[in-house]
Amino acid sequence: MRKLTISLAITGTLLLAACGGSSSSSDTTAAAGAGTGNECTAGKTLTADTLTVGTGNPAYSPWVENDKPESKEGFEAAVAYAVAAELGYSDASVKWVRTGFDEAVQPGKKNFDFNLQQFSINDERKKTVSFSASYYSTNQAVVALAGSPAIGATTVADLKDVKFGAQAGTTSLDFITNVIKPSAEPFAYDDNAGAKAALEAKQIDAIVVDLPTAFYIAAVELTGASVVGQFPASASTTPDNFGLVFDLDNPLVSCVDTALAALKDNGTLAEIEKTWLADKTNAPVIAVS
Repeated sequence: MRKLTISLAITGTLLLAACGGSSSSSDTTAAAGAGTGNECTAGKTLTADTLTVGTGNPAYSPWVENDKPESKEGFEAAVAYAVAAELGYSDASVKWVRTGFDEAVQPGKKNFDFNLQQFSINDERKKTVSFSASYYSTNQAVVALAGSPAIGATTVADLKDVKFGAQAGTTSLDFITNVIKPSAEPFAYDDNAGAKAALEAKQIDAIVVDLPTAFYIAAVELTGASVVGQFPASASTTPDNFGLVFDLDNPLVSCVDTALAALKDNGTLAEIEKTWLADKTNAPVIAVS
């Protein structure tokens, strides 16, 4: 997997316009080099001149490579640094902190400016945290070991008697319950590591995770595992769109949304996706009706 080198021209005019200011591109580039942020983020971050970013503990590939987000390797690590640069922060001004998945979306003060670890945007979570615009959309997928009753499934009906597991508090677990609707109640685990361990021990027949994660688990983490298939986006009443998580009603959200819009418009997000996820999004489709 090659490392993406992002050379960004900071679009200061767009960002400052969102905050009612104006600046030349040379002024904005100078601010980025100094790591001082820009007028939009001033007074909105936990620490002046620093962008504090949260990720998982540990953080997994393909989202973060080798559990080292500071390397900028992995889809979400690269996205975080691209957003930071668009906001006017140098790499040295990005500080990483670790949180559990559930911890990050619970009510209360946060130890990060934003957090990204494949948080799906949904109305329930919006009661306790704020989200950015989506930076990636994915489908749910099934992973199973050879010999599992899930192998060869092409429809949801084929999965009725499969014993499933997934990480607690995720859209994957909700998908099992609300869309697959197996005859046995799914098992919930503290994290994906717990679900993978249960699958490897054959305590369950299959797990459900997002598609890029499914490919990584099958290719690298579990011997004899395969991606049985993915579900169409239309299968879920709530699209699986990933957003950056913020403290509730954080004013920094509007700045980040402007940065994300610029990164979409200039093709940076698409290039990051191509670099880190292009080989992890092609799987058979499991029909839901």
